[in-house]
Amino acid sequence: LMRSELFGYCKGAFTGANEAHDGLISLAHEGTLFLDEIGELPIEVQAALLRVLETQTYRRVGDKYERQVDVRFLFATNRNLVEEARVGNFHEALYHRLNVFQIHIPALRERQEDIPLLVDYFLGLLGGSSSPCRVSKGVMQCLMKYSWPGNVRELRNVIERGIILAENGIITEAALPRELTRRTDPQA
Repeated sequence: LMRSELFGYCKGAFTGANEAHDGLISLAHEGTLFLDEIGELPIEVQAALLRVLETQTYRRVGDKYERQVDVRFLFATNRNLVEEARVGNFHEALYHRLNVFQIHIPALRERQEDIPLLVDYFLGLLGGSSSPCRVSKGVMQCLMKYSWPGNVRELRNVIERGIILAENGIITEAALPRELTRRTDPQA
């Protein structure tokens, strides 16, 4: 499935392939393709992706002809790809090929100063055309104290939930998931 999503397929390549389908790589020709969580890609698809990076060619599933492509790739992962390659879960040659330029973004818990900015961003993004919501002072304190194991995605979901449960345009502690309002005191 992943191979056909990336590379596309020819009509009749497999059961249900009633017509040809362009993959993401073809659609990104002369543009940029962002692949999130590259560490989750099956090892056999990693080898095919390595070939694209090396030769700028690919073959659709079921096709005998190679196609030329010009794509800039961006990859993201939360995994340690050096360790994944060492234990055989990630194609080592692919790691070295895509490790041209790394941008390390620390986890949200390591950059709490970004939380108010991200909250404002998500309030604007998710608030729609209705009157804008804001967070109470107590909510902001809860957000700042939380460890954010789900990182920025979790914060986005918390703000979306808060907007849904807001009272008169104000997100209160009652709109937060329980794990954000629990006290860190072991006796609480």
